[in-house]
Amino acid sequence: MSEDWDSVTKIGKGVRGAGQRPTVARTQAEINAARRAGAVIATDKKYATGNQVQSTDGQRLTKVDRENEVAPPKKIDQSVGKAMAKARQEKEPAMTQKDLATKVNEKPSVINDYESGRAVPNQQVLAKLERALGVKLRGKDIGSPLGPKKK
Repeated sequence: MSEDWDSVTKIGKGVRGAGQRPTVARTQAEINAARRAGAVIATDKKYATGNQVQSTDGQRLTKVDRENEVAPPKKIDQSVGKAMAKARQEKEPAMTQKDLATKVNEKPSVINDYESGRAVPNQQVLAKLERALGVKLRGKDIGSPLGPKKK
């Protein structure tokens, strides 16, 4: 029992190892000084340092990787955006992008992206827009009136 009272628990940085921490010599003079002092020395070659150009192998491999990437998704055609804007303006009373967005339950930025040709086509959104505007936005004859409902 008396051992428990006499034992010492050390807490802190210097507790882990009794040996010295390895230091990095950045200059040739520091390496020579360590050799004169009889310290253990290990030299490692660094391959990528700062902003110095080393080898172009990594750059070449990156270029090869880029060549294998998949193409970016197709954007919507400008004719779809123009047909949307025309149909929206011809409605009585004229609809704003915000009104159309509310009607199809989308954000106004989505409508803006579709009209400007920046959007990636989504068939569900296009179907909602077709029904709201009453014009075809997919397939052939984009901008023509939508046919009657099928039974």
